[in-house]
Amino acid sequence: MKRPLININKLKLVSFIYWIFLTYMIAAFVWWYVSLQKQNNLIADIKFQTIQLSDPALKEKTNTIQDFQLRKTKQFIGEGLTFLFLFLLGAIYVYRSLLKQLRYSNQQQNFMMAVTHELKTPISISHLNIETLLKRDLDLAQQNKLLEATLKETKRLDALSNNILLASQLDMGLYETNKQEINLSILVKDAMASFQERFPLRLCNIIVEDEIIIQGETLLLQILVNNLLDNAHKYSPVNMPITIHLHNRNHKIILAVEDKGKGIPMNERDKIFEKFYRVGDESTRSAKGTGLGLYLCKKITTFHNAIIQIQSNQTEGSIFTVTFNNS
Repeated sequence: MKRPLININKLKLVSFIYWIFLTYMIAAFVWWYVSLQKQNNLIADIKFQTIQLSDPALKEKTNTIQDFQLRKTKQFIGEGLTFLFLFLLGAIYVYRSLLKQLRYSNQQQNFMMAVTHELKTPISISHLNIETLLKRDLDLAQQNKLLEATLKETKRLDALSNNILLASQLDMGLYETNKQEINLSILVKDAMASFQERFPLRLCNIIVEDEIIIQGETLLLQILVNNLLDNAHKYSPVNMPITIHLHNRNHKIILAVEDKGKGIPMNERDKIFEKFYRVGDESTRSAKGTGLGLYLCKKITTFHNAIIQIQSNQTEGSIFTVTFNNS
């Protein structure tokens, strides 16, 4: 609860220092212009004093001095505005980069906290289950129940590890390409079956055309579908259905995951695919997660030359749509 306040105070301090520095630099520019203009006027006055009133070329010399004075004034104004524009452009870039870095740092801290929690929970549950099996004499049904629970937590750990490892590999360009023909229909059905095993209380609908073939990476596409399903599960009530669609329309393969949750505000829809970003405020957010799921979805769709989009459901919730070019 305190960490966001610390970051807010840090942001206020940085902003205060930044605006003091910016104000000082703008004042320096103004002072520089005023000083040069005074010097220009002084030089012009000295030149005027050297001209004799009886000089037959008085008017010509006066015009020459005035033209020189005006030319210098325009030069100072032009150079000053150019430098000021470049300075403000750089200042805006630095400020935005600083804000982005602070926000990214905050998201990284939240990510570490979330990962620690996400790792600790399945490890603790698995440890407790194994310890119970070793210390107690349980009947076969109880043993199977504990083993199934442990296996479920192990799969959860495996999925989290895959997400973290894959994010690093894709970021650094180290993922080895091994695209091949994949029956996306079977992959989606298997992913939904596995999802229903993990969340038996969740009502699920599956509308999938058969024999939809695509060139892609099996592991990446599995992670894509699993992350979209997990995201829908996290952010929608358990008594509301999740629907997955897969169909081929006009040489476009459309994969869509539909939920009945609260939906995503318009001002956050461009941010949800950023690394570590999670919808809502850290102090009030209740859904678990690391902020890598949708980021990986974006990376995986880009890897497959596809497009991922989000739109509001007709009643409530969100629809995530992935469009593959099958031409």
